Amino acid sequence: MSRLFWTYLLILNVVTFFIYGIDKYKAKKSLWRIPESTLLLLAAVGGSVGAYFGMKVWHHKTLHKKFKYGVPIILLLHLGLFIYFGII
Repeated sequence: MSRLFWTYLLILNVVTFFIYGIDKYKAKKSLWRIPESTLLLLAAVGGSVGAYFGMKVWHHKTLHKKFKYGVPIILLLHLGLFIYFGII
């Protein structure tokens, strides 16, 4: 179970990171965008590390308060849960 959990987190975070990059690209090209709710949902279901680094690397959504503060809060909540349940 533990291996499956870490595989899930790894894949989800890599996908989330690139989804943030794709949305940044689409924003620059004035193309159809990925909804903010989807970006935040990806962070909430375990992709918070990918979302955080996606924001930093792609310089995306860094001025939106719900991302600027929300993603780091989600990341800290995940970290706290992992510590509480002895996952890390």
